Amino acid sequence: MDEPLDELYLKWLYAEVANPRFRSPSKTYWTLFRQLYKTEFAWWVPNDDNRAEDGKDLRGEFMNIHRIHSVDEAWIGMGCSMLEMLVALARGATFETGGYARDWFWQFLENLDLAKCTDAAYNGRVESYVEQVLNAVIWRQYGFDGQGGLFPLEAPRTDQREVEIWYQLNAYLMEHE
Repeated sequence: MDEPLDELYLKWLYAEVANPRFRSPSKTYWTLFRQLYKTEFAWWVPNDDNRAEDGKDLRGEFMNIHRIHSVDEAWIGMGCSMLEMLVALARGATFETGGYARDWFWQFLENLDLAKCTDAAYNGRVESYVEQVLNAVIWRQYGFDGQGGLFPLEAPRTDQREVEIWYQLNAYLMEHE
C-alpha cells in the first residue's frame, strides 16, 4: 500500500457516495469530504452512540475489501467522523426504504445546505460555514422541528433536538413517503 491509510480510506468513503471519476472542481467534493472526515461525530443524546459505532464499522469493511490485515490500533479506535456517520446513516436509510445510499447521503447534504460546497466553491468562508453547520448538528443547535439539522420536519411530535438521530430519520421518512 503506497498511499497513507487515511487517504486510501477517504477515497473509499468518497466512492461509496460520490463519483471519484469526476475531475472538474465544480463537480467534486474532496475538500468538503476531508472536512467531514476530520470532524468527529460527538454524541450526547442516548443511543446516538449506535450511529458512531455504525460509522466506525465501515473501517472493518474497508479493511476486508482491501485485504488490510494489520493497522495501528489508534486508527481503529479513533472516534467516528461525521463522514463515516453520514455514510453509515445513508446505508441505514437505504435499508429502511430501498433506493441507494448515495442518494440518501446527498439528501442529507441538501438538508444541511452543504451540497453546494464543491471544490470550486471552497474557500475560508465556506470552510467556516461547514464548521458551523456540523457543530449545529453535533450539538443540536437547530430548530425544534429539525430545521438546520439533518431531518427538517413539517409537523414534529417532539423536540427534534432531544430525539436520537435514528428516530429523527424515521420521522423524516414517514413525512416523505
